[in-house]
Amino acid sequence: MSQTMPNTQMTISTKELRQRFLSFFEEQGHTIVPSSPLVPQNDPTLLFTNAGMVQFKEVFLGRDKREYARATTSQRCVRAGGKHNDLENVGYTARHHTFFEMLGNFSFGDYFKREAIDYAWRFLTEEMGLPADKLWVTVYEEDDEAADIWLKEIGVSPDRFSRIGAEDNFWSMGDTGPCGPCSEIFYDHGPDVPGGPPGTPEEDGDRYVEIWNLVFMQYDRGADGKMKPLPAPCVDTGMGLERIAAVLQGVHSNYQTDLFQNLIRAAAEAVGGEQDLSHDSLKVIADHIRACAFLIVDGVLPSNEGRGYVLRRIIRRAVRHGFKLGAQGAFFHKLLPALVAEMGEAFPELARHQDEVVRALKREELKFSETVSQGMGLLEAVIQDLDGETIPGETVFKLYDTYGFPVDLTADVARERDLDVDHKGFEAAMAKQRDRARAASRFGASHDSIPDVDAETEFTGYEQTGHAAKVTHIFRDGDAVETLSAGESAVVVLDATPFYAEGGGQVGDSGLIESERGHFRVEDTQKQGSGAHAHVGTLESGALRVGESVQARIDARRRAAIVRNHSATHLLNAALREVLGEHIAQKGSLVAPDRLRFDFSHPEPVDAQALRRIEDRVNEQILENVAAEVRHMPFDDAVKAGALHLAGEHYSSDVRTLRFGDFSMELCGGTHVARTGDIGAFRVIHEGGIAAGVRRIEAVTGEGAIEWMRDADQRLNKIASLLRSDREETPERVSQLLDRQKKLEKELEQLRGKLASGTGNDLSSQAKEIKGIKLVSARLDGADAKALREAVDQLKNKLGQAVVVLATVDEGKVRLVAGVTKAESKQVKAGELVNMVAGQVGGKGGGRPDMAQAGGTNPEALDGALESVEAWVREKLA
Repeated sequence: MSQTMPNTQMTISTKELRQRFLSFFEEQGHTIVPSSPLVPQNDPTLLFTNAGMVQFKEVFLGRDKREYARATTSQRCVRAGGKHNDLENVGYTARHHTFFEMLGNFSFGDYFKREAIDYAWRFLTEEMGLPADKLWVTVYEEDDEAADIWLKEIGVSPDRFSRIGAEDNFWSMGDTGPCGPCSEIFYDHGPDVPGGPPGTPEEDGDRYVEIWNLVFMQYDRGADGKMKPLPAPCVDTGMGLERIAAVLQGVHSNYQTDLFQNLIRAAAEAVGGEQDLSHDSLKVIADHIRACAFLIVDGVLPSNEGRGYVLRRIIRRAVRHGFKLGAQGAFFHKLLPALVAEMGEAFPELARHQDEVVRALKREELKFSETVSQGMGLLEAVIQDLDGETIPGETVFKLYDTYGFPVDLTADVARERDLDVDHKGFEAAMAKQRDRARAASRFGASHDSIPDVDAETEFTGYEQTGHAAKVTHIFRDGDAVETLSAGESAVVVLDATPFYAEGGGQVGDSGLIESERGHFRVEDTQKQGSGAHAHVGTLESGALRVGESVQARIDARRRAAIVRNHSATHLLNAALREVLGEHIAQKGSLVAPDRLRFDFSHPEPVDAQALRRIEDRVNEQILENVAAEVRHMPFDDAVKAGALHLAGEHYSSDVRTLRFGDFSMELCGGTHVARTGDIGAFRVIHEGGIAAGVRRIEAVTGEGAIEWMRDADQRLNKIASLLRSDREETPERVSQLLDRQKKLEKELEQLRGKLASGTGNDLSSQAKEIKGIKLVSARLDGADAKALREAVDQLKNKLGQAVVVLATVDEGKVRLVAGVTKAESKQVKAGELVNMVAGQVGGKGGGRPDMAQAGGTNPEALDGALESVEAWVREKLA
């Protein structure tokens, strides 16, 4: 293998750089905070964590308080989907990545501009030893305070200083809210590299590279656009680890740093063959393995939607570039050991989940390899015949829709060949397909949606099952009304309610709302608007009006069944992680009165032995009768304490946690048992796959488990009765029957073989000769279609020159097979012959000149039809 390497003079490794950054700020009183997952824990507006400040967003907004006022992190980030997407640039530039680490230091109302600027300058020039004359500084054009600190206190030369407008040097969290000016630090790669200083027309060149951005959050922008000072200004900084590593190691491209060079070597080894280590495809593979591995570690699995789709795109792009280099078979997953060696020390979760990542990547590679091979062949043919420089949208759509070849890979190939892709044409073809799908769909909106309610209902259902309340709103057919009459269906809103509104997988409560004049049957409860509980149901009798006092009472028995299933779901989640591994992540759940359903990430079916251990662990917790402990605490404290939660789900700054001893702790707003013993019993009734990498377990508890066991008992009794045996002997009797069935099937197959070969009833001896051609026309009752075909073939081979017609009757239906040896099929065609016979038994058929089949519905006429074959053949040979 070629070992073409760039000429580098490395002064500090990437590993050491990361640690020295964190240690430097720890010495300045900062708390080292671990990287948060790539799936934002408390921000559903983001597809992935894309900046170091994401995990502190609630702190900056004043909604969350931390025990520290200064923090420093090395945050893993992904920019490969949604608004922030660098995927298509990876491999073609020196600094774009799907995955990168953001070094940052943060102040939450503690220090501000002077300290932030001083820390940054000292770290770069003193700690890292960068020459001051190689650094260029920018500030927001109106930020005189920062300018004075840089020029008068730090002593930066005015010749290496710029004032920049708001587009580049003013940061905001959104259209409203915290915002403030920025100060950026650039590294000058020298006059040999094209490009000009920031703020000049030539700034897009590669000579001056931004390495650090200091954001000074000092204003709060209102809806009117006016800004007022924040009571506690904050600092948010970010420096790309890969960029500063390139600077400190004396290279121009991030891919020439030690981390990437080691991954590139591993990629070349995995692909095989003689590889040029400067090839762009190896850069793509080395970049993509980091993004893919950490996404899987953080609970994302390849799928056709959302985050899983982005992961699938990245994997497939890496695989395609490997095939481009000549890879044979799956290779991408083989990079994991090299990645763990580079980053496992800083991120120990990567090493813990290594086997899981390898399995997920290999499975996706194998699934995609056939698609890549087939799609690339078709795409190459299209490019060869292309008239012009644009691949038509219809062609792109066909590759995508018919062969599963991703659009971004088509665009990737086009880019390499200096071709364009007709994206508008592709979107038009996609739109037509969507229209066809909508037209073909039988489903539509069959009911009115529950209206949004501008009200808030006090939920009392944790402690009570019924109490007095007041009707605040009534909606009928989506419209607000004052009164409701008997027989009308509606949505009723109360000022307080014991009814749990559907959420977190738990179904809504049902029950009764009663006034002096009416009885409203609640069939479901949903949460709407700002926090109103919408009681959906029908007024069974009397009348109901807004403002009326009522008694709200849930179906307590139904709630008790739901509660048992919900608490069992928490125990199941903990048992799955204990038995199968910590990679288990919840992907959905349903908690109903009759059963529970739990979806989770896992790459393969759960075998019977593991299911038994999982079931046993849950039942052990039930028998221990552990008390349920409910606590309210800050979200971050709950996560630190080990509380499980749904990745990507939005949680308030204060959360409700449910703990069952040391076995289970989760964030949950649902209703639960007081002690695990209240669940009664737990039984798994089904395990299966519902999507790639996602499994589903269904189970029952309490009365449901007892009923399931009773039904199983009855089924066993019925089987024992049919077998005329005791229950204890049933397994042995079933085994005996299966052995007997196998023996009979074997004997039957042997008889069919004899029948087909003519050794049982020598059909060949019955052949009549017509002008040198042997004719066999006979019934083989008991033979199936396969046996008939085999018998015809055997007779043709045995007789040499032959016409054969065989028939059987099965359950009142006639089966016919006709065969003619090849030379004779010019005169006697099997299709015509079989149709002649079939026409006499109420059927028809067809096939090739040498072999044809048919059926019929009149078996009584079969013998006469077979007798007519001889005359028909003589006529054809005349």
